[in-house]
Amino acid sequence: MLLMTPGPTRVPQRVLDAGARPMIHHRSPEFARELATIVELLPPVFGTKRPPLPVHTTGRGALEATICNLFSTGDEIVSCCNGKFGEMWAGFAESYGLIVHRFATDWTRDIDLAELEDAFAEHPKIRAVTVAYTDSSTGVANDIAAVARIADKHGALTLVDGVSSIGGMPFEMDAWGVDVAVTASQKCLMSSPGMSFAVLSERAKAAAKTARLPRNYFDLIAVEDIITKPKPETPGTTPVHLALQIAEALRMIHEEGLNNVFHRHADMSALARRRAKDLGFSLQCSGFARQSATMTALSHSAPSTVRDALKARGILTAAGLGRFATEGFRIGHMGDIRLADLNRTLDALAVAA
Repeated sequence: MLLMTPGPTRVPQRVLDAGARPMIHHRSPEFARELATIVELLPPVFGTKRPPLPVHTTGRGALEATICNLFSTGDEIVSCCNGKFGEMWAGFAESYGLIVHRFATDWTRDIDLAELEDAFAEHPKIRAVTVAYTDSSTGVANDIAAVARIADKHGALTLVDGVSSIGGMPFEMDAWGVDVAVTASQKCLMSSPGMSFAVLSERAKAAAKTARLPRNYFDLIAVEDIITKPKPETPGTTPVHLALQIAEALRMIHEEGLNNVFHRHADMSALARRRAKDLGFSLQCSGFARQSATMTALSHSAPSTVRDALKARGILTAAGLGRFATEGFRIGHMGDIRLADLNRTLDALAVAA
């Protein structure tokens, strides 16, 4: 089955082979060398010089970790909610006792920067903005640099969910002034699900040292202390074979070249939109100024019928989410997916439609 979903994505054979090695101990020098490879090769993917912090969980766990590491009960944040995953992050914050002010709550619209400015004017105690770079429920690509500029002007942190985008789209954490960025193994890093990474700026690290919410398994400062040692490790038992996969996937990404990876994703996105339009499909949300390069959400009156027809041809796509569950479906084109895979999917779509 060809996985054309927005995650988990196809895992290349070379990465599968790396994860099929005999078990090695997570405290051994051999495994430390693989962790060191991740620590070396992942920062350029984030556009940072800061160390990536492995979190032994899916992306949702790392997003939750950002809340319990950086804040205290009663802190105020503002959350971009123009998609399911932006709304989910806001919900995590509320479950920890934070006061969340939502903006950009229309899933079909871009962020209105004036609305964000208004939120800061109305709630001057806001300490952070949470925002998804790409929300895979809609296909939006939010303007992270613009959001970060506003947050910085008001002395607030910028936290970015890059789970569906980092590794497939250009991301400049340091240059854009982002304070926290998160991604996970099963999407653009083309590995199996179960491991994620958070990167903290110096400002975010300082906030973590004064935050009062409880954390133990999700203690990112403890992770940074041990991952940056000359012999890097992680707290607790590392998912060894998953880490071996990620190290190999990063080698493949750098062999292809980051800019080439980004161009490949952009080319697939443009192709998906162009051919879908030619087939009579429309984008699920056509009004965005920027569309994701890693997935395409299409509108259809009977999406389950189309998806079943594609599945019968050996191609798995994803259902619409939330309000779009009965109005559309989603095609992922990220990680190891190539133009030939996308063309096969679109050729099948021409028949299925």
